[in-house]
Amino acid sequence: MEQPYQTIQAPASAQLVVERSRFIGHCLEVADEAAAKDFVLQIRAEHAQANHNCYAYRIGNGAHPLEYFNDHGEPSGTAGKPILGAIQRRNLTHVVVVVTRYFGGKKLGVRGLIEAYGQAATEVLNAAGTVTRIPCFDVCLTYGYADHSLILHRLGQVEAQVIESLFGEWVTTRLRIPAAQRERFQKLLAELPVTGVRE
Repeated sequence: MEQPYQTIQAPASAQLVVERSRFIGHCLEVADEAAAKDFVLQIRAEHAQANHNCYAYRIGNGAHPLEYFNDHGEPSGTAGKPILGAIQRRNLTHVVVVVTRYFGGKKLGVRGLIEAYGQAATEVLNAAGTVTRIPCFDVCLTYGYADHSLILHRLGQVEAQVIESLFGEWVTTRLRIPAAQRERFQKLLAELPVTGVRE
C-alpha cells in the first residue's frame, strides 16, 4: 500500500561560494528515475562550462527507496554522497538534487568538498521547502442523475475528492481517491448504482 511521503514543495536553486568556487544547487520533484536523469541532463546542458555537475536522487516511498549519486569527476564520495546525505537527513523522496561547481582556482581538499557539496544541497532543499504528498489514483464513474447525491455522499467514506462532474445523458464524475483507500473503494463500488467505471 502506498503511504504518504515527504518531498520538496517547489523546484529551487541556491548558490554558495566557498574559496572562490561557486556551487549552485538545483532541485526538482520527480516521479521516477527517468525524470531524475532528464533533469540532470538539462542542468548539465545549462551549465556546460561548469567543472562539475554532481547529483543524487531518491525515489520511492517504501522501505527500500531507489537511491543513487554521482560525483561527476570529483574525488570518489566527496560530492554525490553528501548531496544524497542532505536528502536522507530530511527523509525526502521523489527528489533529485544537482550541484554545479565552477572552480575558483583553489583546491578545497576532501573535507572541504564534502562540506561544500553537502551545504549547497542543504541550502537548495531549504529554499525548496517540504511538503507531505498523499499518493492517489483517479477514477471516472458514470451513473444516473437520481443517484448523484447518494453516490457523492457515500464516496465521502473513502475520502474521494471530486475533480469534475459532467452532466449529459448520464452524470460522469472524475474523482481523486487516496491510494490507501483503494480496497475500501472497490468494496464500496459494488454497493453503488454505477453504470460505468474507468481508471
